[in-house]
Amino acid sequence: MLKIQKLVPHAKIPTRGSPGAAGLDLYASEDTIIPAHGKGIVFTGIAVATPHWTYFRIAPRSGLAMNHSIDVLAGVVDSDYRGEIKIILYNHSNTSYNVNRGDRVAQGILESIVCIDPVEVEQLDDTLRNTNGFGSTGNG
Repeated sequence: MLKIQKLVPHAKIPTRGSPGAAGLDLYASEDTIIPAHGKGIVFTGIAVATPHWTYFRIAPRSGLAMNHSIDVLAGVVDSDYRGEIKIILYNHSNTSYNVNRGDRVAQGILESIVCIDPVEVEQLDDTLRNTNGFGSTGNG
């Protein structure tokens, strides 16, 4: 169960655009402007509580990316965070983008994680690839 709390009366609970949609649409709870080639914070007016061993990933909406060059920066909401979900949007276009209260601005995707503690070792196991990096597994 993904628990959602409204922090302001006019906040909108996330919705799924279609039965098979991976993400839940997230809505702005107030007006804001994302400047050209700049970033801004969009408030959602909600908080979430995700199940243990999950996190809520904030992802871009394809329509905003395609039609307005709007992207999401950052986007990990840990399972123990209970504050308001705020979305950092970046505007890659040459014109400011107006976000209106009630607009769909991003999508939230509930994802499973594995939490293990890091352990320092003297040396890592060898692999066929070893230290071969950028471009080493194909052309470009």
